Amino acid sequence: MAKVNVLVVDDAPFIRDLVKKCLRNSFPGVTTEDAVNGRKAQALLMRESFDLILCDWEMPEMSGLELLAWVRSQEQYKTTPFIMVTSRGDKENVVQAIQAGVSDFVGKPFTNEQLLTKVKKALAKSGRLDDLMSGAPARSNPGVFNDSLSALTGGKPADVSRPAATSPLIKPAPAARTAAAPAAPAGRGQGQLRLATGTQACVIKALSLKEALLVVKRVDVLPQVLESAVLDLEQGDNAEVARLNGYLHAIVAHEPKPDSEWLQLTFRFVDQDAQKLDYISRLIARGSQLKHFVPGA
Repeated sequence: MAKVNVLVVDDAPFIRDLVKKCLRNSFPGVTTEDAVNGRKAQALLMRESFDLILCDWEMPEMSGLELLAWVRSQEQYKTTPFIMVTSRGDKENVVQAIQAGVSDFVGKPFTNEQLLTKVKKALAKSGRLDDLMSGAPARSNPGVFNDSLSALTGGKPADVSRPAATSPLIKPAPAARTAAAPAAPAGRGQGQLRLATGTQACVIKALSLKEALLVVKRVDVLPQVLESAVLDLEQGDNAEVARLNGYLHAIVAHEPKPDSEWLQLTFRFVDQDAQKLDYISRLIARGSQLKHFVPGA
């Protein structure tokens, strides 16, 4: 049986594992390789043949856009499907990628269904979809939540589950450590938290090189532990925008009661890009200059 060989390129191990597990759990006819940046991917592409490339945009040494330009310059890969998996959805970035020959986009954060739809569409155009779907039935798809859990725990069981909608979904923070929330919780700055279910404004209570402590207003569709997300921040007079990839490590009520109007989220970063780490360092140093981020501005 002909296998479909897929290359996954991202500097974040969490994202690479998430994508590979999603593909392997869904398609019997797939093999996967991964690379930490465009330079490593280039070496793999010269050594073996791939039928599909799933690639991040912002990476050290060689970006996704630079890799795409190189791929399209190679006779072997002129028509190979190349899907950009990225938090960069601005019009200017989309135009750049289209001009370089991108096949499609998957926006971060994404669900398994969104990723699989794009993969099927790309391989249908290249005539490899039948090879992808052929063979023994694939294992049942556990969804983005369980894939995230498996990526983080290395497949070991963990006592984390989605609570029933009829029960309290968030445990309250200890009363001694968290005061009752004001109408709009105060913090160091504001940003936008992008989840697969939608975007929410958030207050940044604390920021380190590993994580951010966020406060968001409670909505009908609650965020989940281990859910992947993107945090958008704008800083300073130059309106620099940081798009930080990560996942929700912890969720508690901001007030000491189960029906708290505000939720406190611990957002763990997964980016390994030195530029992003430097950006976070500057955000920490100039925290007082953080301001509200307006999408599309």
